[in-house]
Amino acid sequence: MNATQQSIAQTCLSAADNGTMTFPEIVATLTQAGFESYAIDFRRATATYYSTNGESIELPTHRLDVPVAGAFDAATIQAAIREAQQLVEGYTYRGFCTKVAQAGCAGYIVSFSGRRSLYIGRTAETHVEHFPS
Repeated sequence: MNATQQSIAQTCLSAADNGTMTFPEIVATLTQAGFESYAIDFRRATATYYSTNGESIELPTHRLDVPVAGAFDAATIQAAIREAQQLVEGYTYRGFCTKVAQAGCAGYIVSFSGRRSLYIGRTAETHVEHFPS
């Protein structure tokens, strides 16, 4: 992983956190930089970015103020995703993370080529969200 890719990954992570880039902008930026996916782990407070050549970089993320719930509530996770997609008034990435963790999401994986995100619970329950057209 070169220094430029590392910088771009950090920039995108910070931009999500401070609301200066939308999810589609982040996906486009990371794809252009040679990334194919990333994974967020709420329990470890990490983001791992994977390049198309098999390399990866792990970055620290903000720690959640709430524990990941034991029960997986796919409907609540879907509702939080819709809020993010629609950029509803008051939406923040940190708020999104809190909502999905309270709904039992321990982390998620975003696949650019697969055009989907996989939300994973503590008991390995999942919800697949396809990118909007």
